[in-house]
Parts: sequence; structure tokens; C-alpha cells
Amino acid sequence: MVKVFDSMGEMEVPEGAYYGASTQRAVVNFPVSGYRMPESVLRGLALVKMAAARANSGLGVLEEALAEAILQAAGEVLEGRFADQFPVDVFQTGSGTSTNMNMNEVLAARANEILGAHPQGRKPVHPNDHVNLGQSSNDVIPTAMHIAARVQVQEALLPALAALRTSLEEKASGFRSLVKLGRTHMQDAVPVTLGQEFSGWASMVSHSLEAVGAALPPLEEVPLGGTAVGTGLNAHPGFAGEAVSFISGKTGIAFRVSPNRFAAQGGMGALTGLMKALALYATSLVKIVSDLRLLASGPRGGIGEIRLPALQPGSSLMPGKVNPVLIESAVQVGARVLGNDVTVSMANASGILELNLAMPLTGFAVTESVNILASISRLLAERCIPGITADEERCAELVEKSLALVTPLVARIGYDRAAQLATEALESGRTIGELVVEKGILSAEEADQVLDPKKMV
Repeated sequence: MVKVFDSMGEMEVPEGAYYGASTQRAVVNFPVSGYRMPESVLRGLALVKMAAARANSGLGVLEEALAEAILQAAGEVLEGRFADQFPVDVFQTGSGTSTNMNMNEVLAARANEILGAHPQGRKPVHPNDHVNLGQSSNDVIPTAMHIAARVQVQEALLPALAALRTSLEEKASGFRSLVKLGRTHMQDAVPVTLGQEFSGWASMVSHSLEAVGAALPPLEEVPLGGTAVGTGLNAHPGFAGEAVSFISGKTGIAFRVSPNRFAAQGGMGALTGLMKALALYATSLVKIVSDLRLLASGPRGGIGEIRLPALQPGSSLMPGKVNPVLIESAVQVGARVLGNDVTVSMANASGILELNLAMPLTGFAVTESVNILASISRLLAERCIPGITADEERCAELVEKSLALVTPLVARIGYDRAAQLATEALESGRTIGELVVEKGILSAEEADQVLDPKKMV
């Protein structure tokens, strides 16, 4: 262990650590969950520190040599170096100060090393005076979370949703003429095509794409430059504009300074809005995959109208059993995301006066949700949906036996008599077609025409 210092005094950190005393205090204070701040948020924070160093250097408030060393150190963090140097638990101080200081200390130590000084010497680069110049945890942490979520959605989630929609649309086209039994209330209903069912699922994903897209512009407003309470105290008047412009250039996303930093630091409205869109998609996703699982139930004791790809053995006891494993993974993802939605809503409501007090948890829940939704959507699009096949004989058999085929007769014989026919067919085990011909309601030729399932879709 090595002795290091901060404004509160001495601490010991592991030999070779780049983080310092403030980080170690957080490690000691918050051994809560073992969950670390997500990599995407740390990358967003490193980008903020790069932007701050460049802006402060350009404005003449930070020596160029120190700024260049900080820029190099932050660039290395963005490349994935020093991933083991961020040990602070997500369940920490509500402003994320511990994570901000963790980043400040790591970048300062590495910058000092780059400049030929001792990493833990706190000079010539100081974690607060130089790396955190013109900043507060209260403005940089929400800025980092906005960057992380906005970039992650663009790079991972939107392409995954588009791929899932395409795979569903392709199946809708391929099954457009395959007539099958419709179901409402889990009871037999009038026929649909399998393609129509798939088209409905594709449309649900499309609506979710629109909802997620609509949630992105608010994320592009960041409170950087607000410092502690939104007033911008101790930041150069030109700092926010210069830093946010740098971030926009690096990401290719039109980030801009929040028009009201008090709202942006006191609440997490933009992230909460994104979380609501993610929750909407989660509900649609669970509905879609649950429908698929139901239609594929069997192979002999269930509905069995479709077959899912066989991906792995489904039982350690029953040989030959194959389960809908990706479907069940998706259901669990949906449950997690819906739980995160409640978490983020409560976290957003935790703002007191000038500061939200659950920022680390918000960042964790939102970015986790984006990540797992993107992953499962991509897996479904690649490993599940394309391999779905239909059992055409089973579909035809269930349609033929359906009591709902009596529905077109309502216009001819009335609702009550049609209902009596359905009841008689159920009790006798006969089909509707057999009964209407037997009772002289329709000729055989008329029955074929009127009760043709293809004409009901």
C-alpha cells in the first residue's frame, strides 16, 4: 500500500493505483453492491474532461502543457486503458462526486506521469485545480450521462431495433398468405394470416423506434458550465460553449448547452424521458416474444403453429426437450428494464432544490437498459426470427375446426342462430361446414364459398 493525501488528510491506496485518497475514501464508504459505474458513463466523463482541458487551455486559464497531458490521459481512458482504476460503487453520494473525483485523480496521476513527475504527487497537475477546473460534479456527471445515453442509443439500440423490425417484416412478407386461427381472450377467433401477426409485431417495434428517437433531442442539452448550482461560479464565461462544441465535434452529435441549467441539474428529465421510451419498447418486446413462445408451444401438447430455431438442449433431465431460450432471455430483459423505469422515475423525483440526488443510479439504470435491450434485440434479429418456420398443416387443421367460422353466417341467419350452430358444433365435435350443409342452411358449394378462411382475412 502507498500513502496518498487529499484535503482531508492521509489515506492508503494499493501500490500502482492511479486513483487517490478521495477515491479510496469512497471505496471504504460505499461497499454496497459491487456494481461499478458503467463504462459508457466513464467514457462520457473522460470526454467531458478532454473538452474541459481543451476549452480552458484555449481560454488561457490552463497552461497548455498541462492541458495536453490531461488530453492524452483522457484519450487513453477513452481507449479502454485504466479500466481497473474506477472501483467506486454505483450506490455512492447522489451527485456522483466520488466518480468525478475518481476520474480527476486518475487523469491527474497519468498526466503527471506523462510530464515526468510522480503520479501521486498532485503536481504539476492537480485533480481539482486543473482536471476539474471550471467544473463541479453537479454539472459534469449529468453531462457525462447524457453523452453516454445519447451515443449508446445511436450506436447500439437504434440499429438493433431496426434490424429486429426488418427481420419481422421479412417474415410478415413470407407468411402473408398463410391463413391461421386468430385468437382473442385465448379463445378461438376469426382467421388471420401469420403474416398479419408478424406485421403487427414489426409495427410495434417501429413505434418504439419512433418513441426512442423522439427522446433523443432533450439528451443533447447538457448542463456543463453550471458548476455547483447552475450559476456557473468559477467557470470562465466562454467555458461551456467551447467545451460543448468540442464534445459535439468528437461525437458527431449536436450537443448544446442547456438553456436552463437549474432544471438540468435539479432534475433528470431528459434521461427519465428516454427511460419511458425504453420501457414502452420493453412492454412491446415482452408481448412479441410471449406471443411467439405461445404459438410455438408444444411440440405436441401446445398450439404448435410455428417452430422456433433449436439453439440448445432444454432440459438436464428430459432428453430431446428444446426450450425457447432467447424468448425467455428477452422476457427477463423486459422485466429488468421495467424495474429500471420505476427506479429512474423515483430517482428523478429525488431532486431537492438545486440538485438531483440520485444521479449515479440514474446513469446506471438508463445505460444498462439501453445495453441489454440492444443486445437482446440484435440476438432476436439474428438468431431467432429468421429461423422461424410455420407448420402449415397444423394451421389449416385448427382453422378448419374453428367455431369462429360461423361468423360470416350472422348476416344470413342472425347472431342467435349462428351461436346455436357454434354450440352444437362444439358439443357434437362436428365442423361448422358440416352442420350448415347437413341442416340445409347452405349447399356444399355455398359453404365452400362463404366459409372459406382465405376470404375472412
